Amino acid sequence: MPPQLHQSSLHILNPLLRFSPPSSPDNPKHQRESKFTMPKLTVRKLIPLLIFVLSSLSVLRLLRISLKSSSPVSRPVSSTTFRLRPTESSQQANASQSALTEKELKLLSDTVALRSPCNVLVFGYAHEYLMLSSLNTRGITVIIDDESSKIMTPNNTRVYSLKYHQMEVKNTYKLLRHARSNPSCAPNMNKLHQGSPDCKLKLKDLPQEVHNTKWDVIVVDGPIGDDLEAPGRMGSIYTAAVLARRGSSNSTTDVLVHDVQRTAEKWFSWEFLCQENQVSAKGNLWKFRIKGQSNASRFCSPETSLVRY
Repeated sequence: MPPQLHQSSLHILNPLLRFSPPSSPDNPKHQRESKFTMPKLTVRKLIPLLIFVLSSLSVLRLLRISLKSSSPVSRPVSSTTFRLRPTESSQQANASQSALTEKELKLLSDTVALRSPCNVLVFGYAHEYLMLSSLNTRGITVIIDDESSKIMTPNNTRVYSLKYHQMEVKNTYKLLRHARSNPSCAPNMNKLHQGSPDCKLKLKDLPQEVHNTKWDVIVVDGPIGDDLEAPGRMGSIYTAAVLARRGSSNSTTDVLVHDVQRTAEKWFSWEFLCQENQVSAKGNLWKFRIKGQSNASRFCSPETSLVRY
């Protein structure tokens, strides 16, 4: 038989039995303690991760801002800023930019459609320019290109071949200085059809139709002009400026120049088409509206000249 315990012994053991069991996980007090302990550990682990994410976002934002700030900005230039270096990457960039974008093509097509039927003259060739014939079915479209044999055109479009002589891109600055100092390059002294050698910017062997027609729209997108040794568009822009000023002051000619992100196109557009005549721009396509001024002694007012020596 088990030994009998005295009543006094039970009084001694009862307190021990009351406090001896450890608090179980199911104890509410234990649950409250765990609820406060776990968030402290989670926050400590999340703080380094949060700092890493915010730092990464800051670095990405700085890279994006630096890329935007490094993009070219159109601004007046001086002779000291004219530096052309033919690299493979720049030539590939120019080649990719020579095609008309959707916005540029819309600006051109809207210009022709609003003036149709009209007379359209294009220096250079791109497949998109054949669309001008469909917009100008009752008008005349003439394309001047150095490889005219490769172009198949509609009936209302004529194509002429022209070789550009001694107009290399590397001579852009020299030709600009020559035009400013030579009176024979002024618009009222110019006789393009006589082929006078006094002004080096005159294009030789232009078709007689070019001289005899009053043009409503002139597009300058040729020659290609994407290399220092290649023929540039200096003569094309100068010729467009002279042709656009023919006629009375009541007449206007819209002149559109493509690839104005390049130095030659930008400088000669400022010099001969003039900033005060610019009416629109989309991408790398500038649009000028020139009033007829057969007796003009200069192309632009001195106050608006942006190319300074």
